[in-house]
Amino acid sequence: MTPMMVQYLQTKNEYSDCILFYRLGDFYEMFFDDAIVASRELEITLTGKDCGLSERAPMCGVPFHSATSYIQKLIQRGYKVAICEQVEDPKSAKGIVKREVIRVVTPGTVIDEELLDDKNNNYLAVVFSDTKKYGFAVSDISTGEIFVTEISSSDSVINEIARYEPREIILNHNAGKALNTPIELRFSITPDEQEDEFFDDTALKGKILAQFNKTDLGELNLADKPCAVVAVGVMLRYLEYAQKQTIGYINTVSVYDVEQYMDLDAATRRNLEITETMRDKQKRGTLLWVLDKTCTSMGARLLKQWVEKPLLNVLEINKRLTSVEELTKNIMLRDELRGVLNKTYDISRIISRLSLNSLNPRDLIALKMTLSILPELQNILSQAKSEMLSSMSLGFDMLEDVYSLLERSIKDEPPVHLRDGGVIKTGFNEEIDKLRLAMKDGKSWLAQVEAEEKEKTGLQKLKVGYNKVFGYYIEVGKSANFTVPDYYVRKQTLANAERYITPKLKELENTILGASERVIALESYVFEQIRKKLAEDTERLKRVAQIIAIADTLSSLAEVAYKNNYVMPQIDDKGEITVKDGRHPVVEKMAKELFVPNDTDLNTDTDRLLIITGPNMAGKSTYMRQVALITLMAQIGSFVPASSARIGIVDKIFTRIGASDDIASGQSTFMLEMNEVSHILRNATAKSLIILDEIGRGTSTFDGLSIAWAVAEYVHNKKKIGAKTLFATHYHELCTLEGELDGAKNYSIAVKKRGDDITFLRKIIRGGTDDSYGIEVAALAGVPKEVIASAKRVLQKVESGDMDNASRHEKEEVISDQIDFFDNTAKEIADELANMDVTTFTPIEAMNKLYELSKKAKNV
Repeated sequence: MTPMMVQYLQTKNEYSDCILFYRLGDFYEMFFDDAIVASRELEITLTGKDCGLSERAPMCGVPFHSATSYIQKLIQRGYKVAICEQVEDPKSAKGIVKREVIRVVTPGTVIDEELLDDKNNNYLAVVFSDTKKYGFAVSDISTGEIFVTEISSSDSVINEIARYEPREIILNHNAGKALNTPIELRFSITPDEQEDEFFDDTALKGKILAQFNKTDLGELNLADKPCAVVAVGVMLRYLEYAQKQTIGYINTVSVYDVEQYMDLDAATRRNLEITETMRDKQKRGTLLWVLDKTCTSMGARLLKQWVEKPLLNVLEINKRLTSVEELTKNIMLRDELRGVLNKTYDISRIISRLSLNSLNPRDLIALKMTLSILPELQNILSQAKSEMLSSMSLGFDMLEDVYSLLERSIKDEPPVHLRDGGVIKTGFNEEIDKLRLAMKDGKSWLAQVEAEEKEKTGLQKLKVGYNKVFGYYIEVGKSANFTVPDYYVRKQTLANAERYITPKLKELENTILGASERVIALESYVFEQIRKKLAEDTERLKRVAQIIAIADTLSSLAEVAYKNNYVMPQIDDKGEITVKDGRHPVVEKMAKELFVPNDTDLNTDTDRLLIITGPNMAGKSTYMRQVALITLMAQIGSFVPASSARIGIVDKIFTRIGASDDIASGQSTFMLEMNEVSHILRNATAKSLIILDEIGRGTSTFDGLSIAWAVAEYVHNKKKIGAKTLFATHYHELCTLEGELDGAKNYSIAVKKRGDDITFLRKIIRGGTDDSYGIEVAALAGVPKEVIASAKRVLQKVESGDMDNASRHEKEEVISDQIDFFDNTAKEIADELANMDVTTFTPIEAMNKLYELSKKAKNV
């Protein structure tokens, strides 16, 4: 094999799980199986290359300057890409140019701005299990965050995965046994199950202590969490493997207990559409979509974290609420704050690129522009009275020294790439200034040399020229009769001229020709020195980024509260949920008609099981989701859509709303429903909020009723669960529970019926109902009239207990005759109405015409 291919295969062997981008000149080339995969996924031409084997090696390639877009496609499809660069100058290389992998790009370790979503974190997750517990760690390398916890069950791990939505998940074998299948089915991610050696913890403790500059794990709250220690250590190891360098800017780790936050399982997040819709996985139509009016990417990501992690601590919730209250009431303060925030850039990710040496000149200008607004931001925060806002103005670091360095060093409108030159400001580096002067004044210098030589020799046809072979020269025609000065050195003889060089001309040549190349090299060096200096201030920059993110998140919640007429909820630990005129935050934004508000009274004593009956499409599910979302909003520190609200802290929200066959796992609707019910009954507590919609509908009527009844009794029972529960059902028999269970109350959806027509009033009223209006709902949905008529006849027989009557053929004839006759008459009336100009009628004429049409209809 050729030396180049030997080098390629050696590198590929070290990165066998990656597609290797192997740098050859101006292209990244791929060979063998990598080439076949890449050509298919990227839709690029597959060719071949002679490599010393009997057959040509499959090959394809992409230009190095546009490789990012190709890498993005591969990453989105779940591949890893190892980038192999030339690490020595080809001009000085002896033999084949040395190459090394400088970075491994994986779905969870992306740092390139083009590959990231501004408003979403890009998490990598590590799960380690010792068969007893699970260590769970997630990190966003683009922002330098690490969160870690220790969990006792696989269900809780799935819930945490749903909370963070990582792009990549690394597991050990023990964790993989329990989690591989549910992760693939629920999140469409194939976990990366690594060998046990990768999780060897002998060196991990030292790595963690060195990374976070601690002497003991107790300082990080990890002393009693051995599985979490392994997860964090493996996370750091993997990030260094991907970046091929230390990641010192990640210098803090957030250790948390799952009990710190409201528990929202994957089904609940899906059913409530908190961050993405069930149907098309979009942000529009979700709670986050309603709440996100942030001005910055940093604020948008923090807001999503708050939405994903509702708090359980009353004091912390109220801190947020009082800040939102101040910004809601003080319009001028809010507008000034948002005006300043709109001038900032995503410095959290700039800090990461700064530390990983992957930022570009324009990143530094974005950083400078953000630092320039800090005095104004500090002044605005100092005017605030609420604790969260005002405390951020204390000890505020203006970072004047960092701003001054950037202002003096980087041009205001630099190119994107260093290689294009023109990055460093004039006056910052003397040598760069001289080289630029040489590039600018080179022509005038050469013209001056030419004029001087003409004067010295008296030859007016003497000229200074240039070619790539000999560089700059003085050309003199052979017909000229003169003596060559001693300092002229013959360089080339032509048919009718001689070409010479002089020491001065050679010096100018070195200055002019080398200036462009040298100024770019020198700018790169100076840029690197600036980067290193800024990297020393990473901690200061991160604190400013955090202030901006928190201020932006609070201002967004205030903006939403003000614009949507939300109210500040009262938060306590008393276990009551009392809402006056509550509204669904998403439905009211998307509905074309006025939203009908509803009250809610729930507690753990007299009103803990609300049985809600009424027809489909009337609004039962919307109402129940509304209660859950109002509770969740309150616990993230948001105002809520209501005229008043008192929310007792809820530790968990569970929902069982709707279902469809899970074909991938072979589960029917009923099996999926029972799995979710089982999960709720095993995990709910007295402090939970449970939403149950149509339990038991996936099986026979009597089985379904029995299951629904038993579940209702179980969640109501204080010795079992005793949780606040909203229970929607079509089994009207459950309404009898109000008289049998203390704390059970019947509610229904108000319906206005006039003949066969019904109108949903969307209002929750006290008391049950014994009519589901199923046939009327079918009619509203557009089911053919003959089917509706037949359904009514069948219903009458069922209710009377007499199903034996005329033959099916006779029924169909009667129905057919009736429908045809009715349709013809209706069409005549409809045509007459359509052609009628009612604006020309007098009142008496209108009454006469109405009487005439009524008489025609009665004659049918």
